[in-house]
Amino acid sequence: MTDPVGAGDARLRLEAAERTYGAGEHAVRALGPVDLEVAPGEFVAIMGPSGSGKSTLLALAGALDRPTAGRVFVRGRDLGQLAPRELAALRRRAIGFVFQDFNLLPGLTAVENVALPLELDGVSLRAAREEARAGLERVGLAALAARFPDDLSGGERQRVAIARAFVGPRDLLLADEPTGALDTVTGELVMRELRAQCDRGRTAVLVTHDASHAAWADRVLYLRDGLLVDDVPAAGGALPPILPGPAGAGAGRGGRRGGGRRGGGR
Repeated sequence: MTDPVGAGDARLRLEAAERTYGAGEHAVRALGPVDLEVAPGEFVAIMGPSGSGKSTLLALAGALDRPTAGRVFVRGRDLGQLAPRELAALRRRAIGFVFQDFNLLPGLTAVENVALPLELDGVSLRAAREEARAGLERVGLAALAARFPDDLSGGERQRVAIARAFVGPRDLLLADEPTGALDTVTGELVMRELRAQCDRGRTAVLVTHDASHAAWADRVLYLRDGLLVDDVPAAGGALPPILPGPAGAGAGRGGRRGGGRRGGGR
């Protein structure tokens, strides 16, 4: 099947995508139908009550699940037309995930966990570790690179998972409540870095219950009962204040508003 004209213009595209569990009278529609386009460099936040379909949408966007109806495109490729091996390669090379449960390998150090996707994709050990250390530095964990996950706090493990999502050429970042285990200052560091990644051309889709975190996005989607009920620009007036972060955390959003992704970036 040929992709429709324009499907490649969006980093992520859902066309009447639905996900139903069960069959017959026991069928439960968890999502859809939903139509959505997310452009390169765009930061989208998804909000809604528990059970509204937020995590289901992320699973479809990340090729972790398939829609029961409709189509999902990543980088213009129809996920429904890809073989399992092709889907695995796409997830590894194009999509960075931040899960609520971290999904770190306990037998690898923090830097090894972050470097692993790069090594699996053929990057040399030295280059992969260098990029992994830079990723850990961006989330304030450079000093803990040699520690194993069991020697890290929950918040530190989450930051390792976030660093892993940022490394490599992957340009679609999918984050499901990534700051849930973090304190306020560290949570803002993570949101600042997500914003910076989008300003450099990557795309991010964030599921959150926190309106102050959604305010970092370009627009906010609201889901209810599996349906997209609103799609609005993030309200600039609702932006939270800049908090002091760890050394080296980078500039706050004052710089973004003056020169965001449409004003230059890197």
